[in-house]
Amino acid sequence: MTRTAARLARLAGPRNGFIMVAALWLLAALATLATVASLYMAQSARALTAFDAGLRSEMLTTAGIELAAYELSVPVAARRPTHGDFNFRLANSAVSVEYVSEAARINLNMAPKAMIAGLFTALGAKPPEADEFADRVVGWRTKPKPNAQDGEEALYNAAGLNYLPRRAPFDSVDELWLVLGLPPEIVERALPFVTIYSGSADINVLDAAPEVIAALPDMTPARLAEFLSQRAALPRDPEAVLAAFGGKQAGATVAGSDAYRVRMRITFPDGRRRTPEGVILVLGPGEKQAFRVLAWQDEIDPRTGGPPRPAENR
Repeated sequence: MTRTAARLARLAGPRNGFIMVAALWLLAALATLATVASLYMAQSARALTAFDAGLRSEMLTTAGIELAAYELSVPVAARRPTHGDFNFRLANSAVSVEYVSEAARINLNMAPKAMIAGLFTALGAKPPEADEFADRVVGWRTKPKPNAQDGEEALYNAAGLNYLPRRAPFDSVDELWLVLGLPPEIVERALPFVTIYSGSADINVLDAAPEVIAALPDMTPARLAEFLSQRAALPRDPEAVLAAFGGKQAGATVAGSDAYRVRMRITFPDGRRRTPEGVILVLGPGEKQAFRVLAWQDEIDPRTGGPPRPAENR
């Protein structure tokens, strides 16, 4: 063996093995770094996609509100539709919009006790229980009499609750969850039919749900069925509507409200869906803005048509 051959043989021994191990460690480190970088890029891409989806959802929601307000921005409120719907496409997404006057709901702050009790009865409560529930709702919203013992607050104290009734108008329909004695299932059923924004003690019977019409004073199942069978063909005329009720009906109106509930169904290109809902107040001529948002939910509960149910607080 020549000297050169012997030297190469020595280099191919343990020292060369060390170099090979070091090289393998370096390659493993580079592979790990590449994996980490790949994961980081993937997570960043997902974050950016979610951020983009959030911006897109906000853009589509804003467009839906503004288009609804545009349809409702007629100069004469009496000619304004009390309900409507439309569809549009934007940013490769499909949006369905429905709006209806808040006059189609029972106003928790203005409706008489009989109408509130009627709603609870229509939702499954027995009449004596419904009357008691209505007493508590009225007690929540009613200012106590000066220099008189407050029996309503005494009931909350006796129940061991760590709060008292508002004794002022409802600030949100969600306060129903706090009203003493109301079963959670009744509150859950009632939320899609009540409001604090209509500005009226009466309800628009041309737009209201059957459960709301059933809450009207002295309403019977037969009268309700007869009215509903005619409603689709009735003109927006008070006399025609009252005639369909037999000539009179306390609490019934065909008037709308300046407040409208706007509900959207947004379908994104990847199939994901969102169902935001809100209440807007349509402002009149001379105002700087066409509308004002009174309440908003980014996602409504598909089970109830209302906001998600809060944690139990009783």
